[in-house]
Amino acid sequence: MKMKTISKRYQPLIIFGIILIAASLIVPYVAFGISNETGYQSNLFATWWSLLPPVIAILLAFFTKEVYSSLFAGVMAGALFYANFDLMYAIESMINIISGELGANGGLIVFLVELGIIVAMMQLSGCTSVFADWASKKIKTRKGALISTTFLGLLFFVDDYFNCLTTGNIMRPVTDKHKISRARLAYNIDCTAAPICIIAPISSWAAAVSSNIAPETGIDGFMVFVQSIPYNYYALLTICMLITLAILEFDFGPMKKYERMAIEEGDIYGGTGDLYADIDKSAENPNGKVIDMVLPVIVLVISCVVGLLYTGGFFEGASVIESFSNCDAFIGLPIGGLFAMVFTILLYLPRKVVTPKEFTDCITNGFHLMVPAMLILVFSWALSTVCRTNLGATEFIKDFMANSSFNMNFLPFVLYLAGTLVSFATGTAWGTFGILIPMVIAIFGEINSLSLICISATLAGSVTGDHCSPISETAIMSSTAAQVDFMQHVMTQLPYAMFVAVFSGIGFLIAGFIQNAAIVLTIMIVMMVSVLIGIKKYLSRKSEKIEKAV
Repeated sequence: MKMKTISKRYQPLIIFGIILIAASLIVPYVAFGISNETGYQSNLFATWWSLLPPVIAILLAFFTKEVYSSLFAGVMAGALFYANFDLMYAIESMINIISGELGANGGLIVFLVELGIIVAMMQLSGCTSVFADWASKKIKTRKGALISTTFLGLLFFVDDYFNCLTTGNIMRPVTDKHKISRARLAYNIDCTAAPICIIAPISSWAAAVSSNIAPETGIDGFMVFVQSIPYNYYALLTICMLITLAILEFDFGPMKKYERMAIEEGDIYGGTGDLYADIDKSAENPNGKVIDMVLPVIVLVISCVVGLLYTGGFFEGASVIESFSNCDAFIGLPIGGLFAMVFTILLYLPRKVVTPKEFTDCITNGFHLMVPAMLILVFSWALSTVCRTNLGATEFIKDFMANSSFNMNFLPFVLYLAGTLVSFATGTAWGTFGILIPMVIAIFGEINSLSLICISATLAGSVTGDHCSPISETAIMSSTAAQVDFMQHVMTQLPYAMFVAVFSGIGFLIAGFIQNAAIVLTIMIVMMVSVLIGIKKYLSRKSEKIEKAV
């Protein structure tokens, strides 16, 4: 009988697994000595080893295209490093880390399930198809569909996860009708998630940034966030990039291939087929109306804002600014999601848009819809924790920066690069600016023009790396909302994100010397748009030459 060979895509994982097992059997006795005691510090703490687990996860993800197993391998590698290669203690540590992350981030898991249930009810109500028909009458062109997706994403600034899922589920039927690839939709969604939230004062991101500036410094974290917005070149240029590409009706890199497949062959999935076909989808529901989509979304936005204000003490006398500065997104968003879910039920059940039995099915389907995202999120959180907390990546980066001497005018550019690299490696923007913002405050001790630009650079770099990383949480959410293959989204978005990152880096390099937000931003927009127009003209001439030759 012919033996089945192992697929090449899995071979790197198998080789890596063998290496880890061999290391766990040999290294503890040769190098470190085994220690199962809690409360100890790894011999690899605050060394370059602390950055190796995410690198392992990233490389495996690229080679195998298997995100779950690659992330798990990265977490396991980090746990082994933390345990000085003692296998049993590493397993115990990994279980504790994952359990801790589930507990600490349980509110977000609840919120995702609530969103999944709301989305499942919307699908069952038939309002998605009705809205698509209504929107198709208003949106006549591909350009209009892309621009509408962008501007809709600008409205959902409360939280990036909510932004991704809401924008995706509303606009997916519209972009499908205009033969826009799911990869292009995912890029649009991703660009109006983190890049929007990082420049929106009323958002969970503003609260997260503010919380990283300690009260004892005497610096108003919320006001620093607001003042940093004009200098956040990556976020602002990303929005400009989206609009410019839509107006020029132009794509490049891998995205061009998938857009051509969608336009010429009608294949919006890029050759993968509908990966979400196994999820129950409703037949046309005659009771569904456009309002069945619009009202739940409006209520969700309002209830999430109210939930954030509630956790920040607004109803106990705190001001709006103080409430958003002190809010807890992991509590406020689930509260908002619960109210929105209850509202949707009350909107649908009396009119028999859905039946009680169908609502029960929506709970299962909604949870099922979010399982892939939740799995990757949990592994991403665990990977970030094992690097930052257990292996001391924070201390390593701080020491590296402290021992490096730079002209202070170059510091914004350096911090932008550092933020990009750390966020790319860990897949989390929040964890990255949580590391770098305290460093900036410690370096300057006060807020002036240069320190404000440096803080903006850390925020912009955090979002840049998050946008490029194959283990990014928002990338996971965007691909889920667009219902497209995750790695297809990562690989098509990467050239676009890198393109904007180049101009953002130049912007921060200039900003260190010309500390004027308006002047630098204007220069960068003119440069970027001019280059895009130049690339389009070059590719058009090249295409014409090929056609004439044929």
